[in-house]
Amino acid sequence: MHDAPDAFATTVAERGAAPDTKASINLRIDAGTRQLIDEAAQALGKTRTEFMVESARSLAIDVILDQRLFLLDPARYDAFLQVLDNPPAPGPKLRKLVKRTPAWEKQAARSRVERR
Repeated sequence: MHDAPDAFATTVAERGAAPDTKASINLRIDAGTRQLIDEAAQALGKTRTEFMVESARSLAIDVILDQRLFLLDPARYDAFLQVLDNPPAPGPKLRKLVKRTPAWEKQAARSRVERR
């Protein structure tokens, strides 16, 4: 379970275009932002493109991991599985919702009546 973030990050990092395929992204940014990026890239000994691509790729991986992956200690993981395996019984609001005719079916029925 603890290896998942690294494995997932590698999988996410490998996504995208085929290795031999290159694509361009054109950005319009203000001069101050460009200067800031250039200074940061220079501090790391990178080109602007290298810096921007690596930065954007790193943040993209973080965002995807944040949206799709969460880690729990063993006790919380067991409690989480318990809740998933034993959901609460449906209450009256859920029963009413399930019995309700969906809006798209109501609209379809109205359309059929109007065409007659």
